[in-house]
Amino acid sequence: MIKWLDRPADYAPVWQAMQAFTEARTPATADEIWLCEHLPVYTLGQAGRPEHVLNPGAIPVVRTDRGGQVTYHGPGQVVAYALVDLRRAGMYVKEYVARLEDAVIATLADYGIQGCRKAGAPGVYVARADGELAKIAALGIKIRAGCAYHGVALNVDMDLKPFLGINPCGYENLPTVDMAACGVKAGLEEAGERLADRIAGLCGGAAR
Repeated sequence: MIKWLDRPADYAPVWQAMQAFTEARTPATADEIWLCEHLPVYTLGQAGRPEHVLNPGAIPVVRTDRGGQVTYHGPGQVVAYALVDLRRAGMYVKEYVARLEDAVIATLADYGIQGCRKAGAPGVYVARADGELAKIAALGIKIRAGCAYHGVALNVDMDLKPFLGINPCGYENLPTVDMAACGVKAGLEEAGERLADRIAGLCGGAAR
């Protein structure tokens, strides 16, 4: 099942709902993909280093249980939380991460944007005119009892300045970009639906 959460969404209640869903699910529980747009928040991964939060200002910082370092969520970014039973799907974590990245790359391709991976840095990137890679989608997951939650955040049309308050994903001076800066004016809901459909197709569940 693919569903939109109320928008804009506070981060903590959504995180707690993902934990509760994962804790309560059984081998027969259908996978779900939750789409949302968050209120401004910095999230720091389970092993995230606080020094990567440079200048949060008035934006709250939440330490969460996903993998990865620090990232920003806010208006104009669509987050796809994929609640997937990896054991049932027969997938290992590395393959699952690759499929989430594939889903983003395929979604961007639908809009004529060429996304790519960056060695050693999970997520999806696009090449700028100067050849430098800029991050357009961040990825972080948590596995509990063979089931995944958290997911991927795609920058659609947003204020990118808050990324200057952190070392995005733990990388100093890592440039970030959104689809609008790539010349694509896409609606958030449309981009989210396309991304969710791609994730569902590649991860073998979460059918409508």
